[in-house]
Amino acid sequence: MEQSEIILRAIGVLTETQEMVRRLSQNEEPDIDTAESQLGRLVTEVFPSIEIPAEASVEEAAEATIAALMPVTISLVGAFAFLFSELAEVHDSGRTDITTADLLQHLALRMSRQDDHGDGDGR
Repeated sequence: MEQSEIILRAIGVLTETQEMVRRLSQNEEPDIDTAESQLGRLVTEVFPSIEIPAEASVEEAAEATIAALMPVTISLVGAFAFLFSELAEVHDSGRTDITTADLLQHLALRMSRQDDHGDGDGR
């Protein structure tokens, strides 16, 4: 999965979470199945299956697991860090003309356009 696609999916996670928090603050039940949530689907789709040979030592199994999971973990953390940075920049500048939802939508459109032009590096 390309970094820009991971960022798009992270935007979905943040948008869904914002809606869930809104519902909770209004004493409504969020009614979200964890496995079917944006985050649940993202984690399921991004993290690879890892096959450890039966004869592998504990150290070899750990090394194989780390090798398989580290790149994806870095991509996910990078996506959320990028989005946090974008949101923080708008917040810290004192802008009141754009909501979080609007900014996330703007970022999603920007990422989609980069993907369409083959320039999906997430920046």
